[in-house]
Amino acid sequence: MSFNTFGHVFRVTTWGESHGPALGCTVDGCPPNVPLDEAALQHWLDRRKPGQNKYTTQRREADEVRILSGVFEGRTTGTPIQLMIENTDQRSKDYGDIAETFRPGHADITYWQKYGIRDYRGGGRSSARETAARVAAGGVARAALAALVPGLAITGYMTRMGAHGIDGPRDMAEIDRNPFWVPSAAAAESWADYLDALRKSGNSCGAEIEITAAGVPAGLGAPVYGKLDTDLAAAMMSINAVKGVEIGEGMAAARLTGADNADEIFLGNADAPTYSSNHAGGILGGISTGQDVVVRFAVKPTSSILKPRASITKSGRPTEVVTKGRHDPCVGIRAVPVGEAMMACVLLDHLLLDRAQTGGHRGQIG
Repeated sequence: MSFNTFGHVFRVTTWGESHGPALGCTVDGCPPNVPLDEAALQHWLDRRKPGQNKYTTQRREADEVRILSGVFEGRTTGTPIQLMIENTDQRSKDYGDIAETFRPGHADITYWQKYGIRDYRGGGRSSARETAARVAAGGVARAALAALVPGLAITGYMTRMGAHGIDGPRDMAEIDRNPFWVPSAAAAESWADYLDALRKSGNSCGAEIEITAAGVPAGLGAPVYGKLDTDLAAAMMSINAVKGVEIGEGMAAARLTGADNADEIFLGNADAPTYSSNHAGGILGGISTGQDVVVRFAVKPTSSILKPRASITKSGRPTEVVTKGRHDPCVGIRAVPVGEAMMACVLLDHLLLDRAQTGGHRGQIG
């Protein structure tokens, strides 16, 4: 098994390679009668697609999604939804030099060790190109969430690029005004200079991304193996190049005292609880509290760089690798819409799981 499917009730199977004729996904478990068309999905894919500015790969893909099944007269039918995105700007010849060589930092060597065969053209399944299918699936999940939980909003943004974070307050209105999805005009300006220098030198950098979901109902998730934060962490960790995930305070919680970390509880309006803070990231005991769900993940620097790196060939001969082709100097930029998509898929999956188990019944307070 190669585990190309994720989710429990809302299940997504992605397929295709970076330099194949097409890629896409099969989405099963979506409720019927959800308004959905290609334009709605295209909105999200346009946020992720390459070649939109000089800070991302210059591969020019329209990323036009086609709905092949599961939708009739603009509404989901409850049957499997097949989505396809054609690849139109492959340059497989760029990868001819590494057909027999393993690129440091890439999955080339582990794919070869596991399968004894690998698609060296852009990395095949290990390429970030696979995430286009996830964003398409996330568009389906967002449409279903909009119908089932009006007001739920998912927002992603970068909080760090390489060694550079955000100084000063965050301004969420700035997220869509710059190419880095960063909630700070000042940070966007300084990051542009930093990444421009890295790009011109043939190097790359990593990033940190935060995804928040507001309006999440309390009660999603389960106490032990079906924790909401477990599935969120797995979903984010499955994104190409992600090397770390945090929920709420995350690793910083180890530096707090119990008194500092505990989010105090008060009774608010309409007998709904309110909290003094959100160190838990909207999840307690694996179950959502009704606060914002907050997830952060770290993306490693792009491994495809023009700096020579030592490696070996399949025959074991030492060599030096300079990766040609078109690559993101900071792949974390396009990981923002991918993280949003994974958040949407997990939240919808847990919403459907909860409805199946509890029927939406809740313990009353007050």
